[in-house]
Amino acid sequence: MALSLAFTPAVSSAAKDAGRVQTDLDAGWRFVRADVPGAEKPGFADGSWERTSVPHTWNALDGQDGGGNYYRGAGWYRKHVTPPRTAQGKRLWLQFDGVNTVADVWVNGVHLGQHRGGYATFRFDATDALKPGRDNVIAVRVDNSAPADVAPLSADYTFFGGIYRDVSLVAVDPLAVRMDDFGGPGVYLTPSAVTAEAATVGVVTKVRNSSGAGREASVRTTVADARGHVVAQATSEPRQLTGDTDIKQQLSITKPHLWQGKADPYLYHATVDVLDARTGRVTDTVSQPLGLRESTVDPDEGFFLNGQHVALHGVNAHQDRLDEGWAVADRQRDQDFDLMDEMGVNALRTAHYQQSQHVYDLADQRGYVVWAEIPLVNGITDSAAFRANATQQMSELIRQNYNHPSIAFWGIGNEQAKNDDVTNGILQSLADQVKAEDPARLSVYANHKGGQDAVSGHADLAAYNKYYGWYDLSAPGPGPWTDQLHAADPARKIAISEYGAGGSIYDHVENSTVKPPVIPSRVHPEEYETFVHENSWKQIETRPYLWGTFVWNMFDFASDGRTEGDTLGRNDKGLVTYDRQVRKDAFYWYKANWTTTPFVYLTSRRWTDRTTAATTVKAYGNGVDTVSLTLNGTPVGTPAASPDHIYTWPVTLEPGKNVVKVTGVRNGHSYTDTVTWALTS
Repeated sequence: MALSLAFTPAVSSAAKDAGRVQTDLDAGWRFVRADVPGAEKPGFADGSWERTSVPHTWNALDGQDGGGNYYRGAGWYRKHVTPPRTAQGKRLWLQFDGVNTVADVWVNGVHLGQHRGGYATFRFDATDALKPGRDNVIAVRVDNSAPADVAPLSADYTFFGGIYRDVSLVAVDPLAVRMDDFGGPGVYLTPSAVTAEAATVGVVTKVRNSSGAGREASVRTTVADARGHVVAQATSEPRQLTGDTDIKQQLSITKPHLWQGKADPYLYHATVDVLDARTGRVTDTVSQPLGLRESTVDPDEGFFLNGQHVALHGVNAHQDRLDEGWAVADRQRDQDFDLMDEMGVNALRTAHYQQSQHVYDLADQRGYVVWAEIPLVNGITDSAAFRANATQQMSELIRQNYNHPSIAFWGIGNEQAKNDDVTNGILQSLADQVKAEDPARLSVYANHKGGQDAVSGHADLAAYNKYYGWYDLSAPGPGPWTDQLHAADPARKIAISEYGAGGSIYDHVENSTVKPPVIPSRVHPEEYETFVHENSWKQIETRPYLWGTFVWNMFDFASDGRTEGDTLGRNDKGLVTYDRQVRKDAFYWYKANWTTTPFVYLTSRRWTDRTTAATTVKAYGNGVDTVSLTLNGTPVGTPAASPDHIYTWPVTLEPGKNVVKVTGVRNGHSYTDTVTWALTS
């Protein structure tokens, strides 16, 4: 039985008047995890296929269960759709917000095109193939195998296959903002000369007249503040347009309210209308966020936003979830940001690829400083096709995210295995591309090897993945190494792009300073993860020349080939478990250092069954004057203050149940935390 969808788009009257209608196509798909000849044909019988909706991935389970043997190959999606007759005369674009890795799209048996790359939005013009008022068949072949000309070739995470973000149909007037500019909005906003007194905003609108005849048109740009009050407006002179034209405008805003990161993430909104000059009708409208800010990096003092120093307390984050892979909903991304907010994060590296637009929207709204990067991970292929794909993915990353004020850095790559002419040539080309496409922002590369080798010299900024205390036992933290690097080249602007350790909420040890015996190991004590983060942060916070530091990782994530920790196929370096249900002890270490929230927290709380009576109780505290402990109701020692948020008490547990309670006091208000441990012989 064919599935069809009647169009009942939930759009505002303003959007209808503007001539642009975007309709959700997420429901009503058929799917099969196989390569099926002829599945692109309209009359193909797909009744035996699985009913599904998108976002969807076929690796939700086998991509996280270990063994490195998850399905990598082709899958097919099919959907019947009936656009309304009112869409006649419009340009009809199919938009895919994320498909991994290679997607071929057909409508009614007509091949619209192929997109190579698993992380960016892409669109195909389906005007000639779609028939409004009639049943149409959309067929998509997706392949997440490992093509040699598409980045990334490999990486330490699962490459979940499928249509894992939203799909929509966009209908626009023939006179409209371009839809095919590498998936970007077609409107690009560039703040400059930003001060407390005034700011200038350059606007480039890419307009297309596809009507086949010249049309006289103009572009009106309106900037409104957060309350909707218009603060600036400009309308271009009417001109005869044929084909593609870039309309450039410049607006001035007096006494601007600046976007100041988490301290004040103030957003304006810019609305661009394309006007038919003959009738005065608005033929298309595009709205984009606008944050007025400028950022710089000093080699000695770090990151500055609008002239104010901001210590970047950052994390890395992947986009997957337990039992869902990459097919996650916006509400789940909201939860991720809620957890990061709670911990005090103010900077995010979307490693190692472009993520959902909702992620960057949330970063804008909540004041995160973002490092966005392309998936040039581990290695490259020495071919023109690979170079073209890396260039394509960089163009998509920049153009689709150009207007997000949260983004301060464009990442050109991560951990290249080779330092050779081919690798350096690609990195230099990508750094040059960033400079040409967006000179107002800085490029950055994350290296995992030596401090001053050539691969770290192409981007504006250098960053290093350094796992002292985990993969590298030569020091308990990165401080001495970064000191040497900074002293050798004081002009070099350096950051720590990754640091951390594995941590299982099921594995515990008394002596937290002793590393698990081997890497990889099936034992990753939570206490050792905490030890690594305590020592790393104590060194990091005293080194202002580090323009940013980013914990690896905010959340546990799938890496199907891993054989370590308590779960096969899992990288457990997260500060929060894969299902987002448990905040590990190290989470509270950063909460104590990165927030002003008053609290106390007992560590090793999940180690509930004890066999040794003599132990040390450790607590984190923040925003309290003194902290005290009781064991089974009896005070232990005297109330103490701590300069580093850490409180410890040696105790002797009693046989049976032991109730441990910590209390922090601030201005007469008490904050408590309690755990119960059982001592057995």
